[in-house]
Amino acid sequence: MNLVGIDTLAKAPLAEGDVLLAGRWRAAEGGRTFPVYDPATGELIREVSAAGPEDALSAIDAAESAAAGWRATPARRRSEILHHAFTLMRGHTETLARLIVAENGKAYRDAVAEVGYAAEFFRWFAEEAVRIGSSFGDAPGGGFRHVVRKHPVGVTAFVTPWNFPAAMATRKIAPALAAGCPVLLKPAPDTPLTALAVAALLTEAGLPDGLLNVLPTDRAPEVVSVWLGDERVRKFSFTGSTATGRALLGQAARNVVNVTMELGGNAPFIVCEDADIDAAVRGAMDAKMRGGGAVCIAANRFFVHQSVAAEFIEKFGAAMNAVRCGPGLEEDITLGPMANRTVVDKIRTLVDDAIARGARVAARGTVPEGPGFFHPATVLVDVPDDARIFHEEVFGPVAPITTFTDEDEMPARANATVHGLASYVYTRDVARGLRIAERLETGMVGLNRGLLSDPAAPFGGVKQSGLGREGGREGIEAFLETQYIALDWPTG
Repeated sequence: MNLVGIDTLAKAPLAEGDVLLAGRWRAAEGGRTFPVYDPATGELIREVSAAGPEDALSAIDAAESAAAGWRATPARRRSEILHHAFTLMRGHTETLARLIVAENGKAYRDAVAEVGYAAEFFRWFAEEAVRIGSSFGDAPGGGFRHVVRKHPVGVTAFVTPWNFPAAMATRKIAPALAAGCPVLLKPAPDTPLTALAVAALLTEAGLPDGLLNVLPTDRAPEVVSVWLGDERVRKFSFTGSTATGRALLGQAARNVVNVTMELGGNAPFIVCEDADIDAAVRGAMDAKMRGGGAVCIAANRFFVHQSVAAEFIEKFGAAMNAVRCGPGLEEDITLGPMANRTVVDKIRTLVDDAIARGARVAARGTVPEGPGFFHPATVLVDVPDDARIFHEEVFGPVAPITTFTDEDEMPARANATVHGLASYVYTRDVARGLRIAERLETGMVGLNRGLLSDPAAPFGGVKQSGLGREGGREGIEAFLETQYIALDWPTG
């Protein structure tokens, strides 16, 4: 299947079916389907094949059959395929962006940015594929040599979320393939079409059959349970909520499966008294509103020094009021709909709780009349520390603000969460910024910067925000095992 336009995937079922197994597109066992909706209208886009346990087992069989050949494939060849996928993805930017808008709802400009970001994982790991190293050296005590080599971990299984349907797939697929591992992928039921498009691109790039098996489904527990219950699956990577991550960790423990978990976030955004307020507002808009706030590293709790709070709130509120909300493909739209009604209902619940506890609405944009899962860009001030929105991931376009006066006490408030994914600090004093950053319990810190994701940098959190890192050099290491060989080598 080639990408020939949005109609291929978004408007008409594939004749063969939507499950990719062993290089073939086919219908799910039993013929079940599930609906995919346009979140801007609530209308059905189309029905998609719903994979089940039989398909999950067939996917493992296909991956296992392909594993030995891919493991033996020279790293240069793996690199060339991934680089070809990068080129194809960039060449199909408009088609993929429109597909993301159709099923995810994000504004078109955000969708275009996601395609570029997603493609970069193919390029980065194409370059890393040829840098997997081994080592050879003398034993310190003499008499023999150490040989330390890296080899692929084996069959890998991935579960990805709806908020970045292209990038969360490529961030896992690219390093796994670069390392020499076959892949099983279950995309989110809200956004399966983008994952199918990515798979089509990899097929066109020359990826051999069986190395990428994609199972869209609305029966995730049944599919994932098969994968985690099979000893042939040696690596599992999940991006999603902390609650779901905890449950999956329990399943993975039964077979001691190697896991990477990128879970929830609740990022603090700290504005010091010496901050460049205009720069902080621009950074706040980047950190809060990219993807409509439905981003795990989104700024969710704003701590602003009392001396600059009025200026920051005024300027940030004006920027949030100016956000244009509507269907993602409309001109000048910067905030699209949320993925589904459940997401909107949770956001409203957290906002209502904060207001009931004394918070005030300082800014609130508008949403279009009619159908669709929209929530306005909102700024809350005077938010008490015990409000639920300070302890639960809002995953939407709401910015709760509180103030601080003591730099020494503020990090403790910022760290008062089970999450530890990302944080942001704005100050003109770099030494102060680094001092604060080192006290923040997060895996990533944006210092005077609201955008921090980069395929060349390690992405991940601490505490209950996850285990392991994706991206950077660490990203490929997650798919490699280390083997030590003691080589008898008499000296003298």
